[in-house]
Amino acid sequence: MLLAQGLVAHFLGRSWRWDVSMFTAYEESIHRKVIRWFGDTSSKTSPFSIHTLVALGKASGKKPGDWYGPGAVAHLLRQAVRLAAQEITDLDGINVYVAQDCAVYIQDILDECTISAAPSGAPWQQKSAGSSRSSTNKVNVDKSGTSPTAEGDDELQSTHWKSLILLVPLRLGTDKLNPIYNECLKAMLSLDYCIGIIGGRPKHSLYFVGYQEDKLIHLDPHYCQDMVDVNQEHFPVASFHCKSPRKMKLSKMDPSCCIGFYCETKRDFYKFIDSVKPFLIPVHQGSQEAGLANPSGSSTSSTVSYPMFVFCRGKSSEQRADLPGQHSAHYPHPTAYRSPPTAIPQQTGPTNDEDDDEEEDEAIEFVIL
Repeated sequence: MLLAQGLVAHFLGRSWRWDVSMFTAYEESIHRKVIRWFGDTSSKTSPFSIHTLVALGKASGKKPGDWYGPGAVAHLLRQAVRLAAQEITDLDGINVYVAQDCAVYIQDILDECTISAAPSGAPWQQKSAGSSRSSTNKVNVDKSGTSPTAEGDDELQSTHWKSLILLVPLRLGTDKLNPIYNECLKAMLSLDYCIGIIGGRPKHSLYFVGYQEDKLIHLDPHYCQDMVDVNQEHFPVASFHCKSPRKMKLSKMDPSCCIGFYCETKRDFYKFIDSVKPFLIPVHQGSQEAGLANPSGSSTSSTVSYPMFVFCRGKSSEQRADLPGQHSAHYPHPTAYRSPPTAIPQQTGPTNDEDDDEEEDEAIEFVIL
């Protein structure tokens, strides 16, 4: 779900919506192409199917039916996109990066997303070049590095940028979500660059797409539907969209999660860094500032708040944190304050499903008007 949302934003734009009365036939063909990549088949035409992902997991020691945490899924998606790009030209212009130990290494992203030659011209790119849609024209200009509003460096004239899907695995607590990160999570979902959060509640994986007050709006991948043969010419697509997602209390969220972001251009990537930094450090209880950390770093409380994740200037081997309003020396390396994921104990006896029943009662249907 997270990867599909990122691909839709990449090919059709962030504001695109599935509306039969509004989109064009060309947009619908791209829409169906993305869905076909996730078809329930082991064919090469569906590189992101559950069959393909399970096969990739097998190479890393996972067996069908094993539990995949959000971090493991993030690396699996990165590998799947890289392999798919070797077969599908349309995916040449996108790169998936997974943060390491809650640290985003800027130079690593620049090295992976900056290429010396333009990506191969896929059919959708060639057709969109002559499109009258202003958003599509902006994509082609910015990605070529020749936009007058871009950075303006000489190197941009000879280099090209791969759009970025950034995945940041996090663990925001031990057994339960630490409530100091509640507002941070809401802020992440409010950003234009965010494409959702994969995680869930204990024993139940979910995809969070937004929030309302103290509840998270989510989609449930366990909802069973009839299998759709995506290899048909005019296969039905209604079941791939949900008009009635559900809500769950934020306090019930599992602390292990992965936040996804999409940055179309290099300029968007730098704008994303500037926009997300103020919301990474949680606000102390009783603070009068809304959503912003104390820039001076001083606090009368003995409680220390660590950021959800950090940006590092160099490569992963350099480990130099770039924190807003702080010197890197004031903070340990991200691995120092992130507890490792706890192992999920194997159930040796009958399980107690009372918690699941209680959670179902709290999963209120949220109808989109």
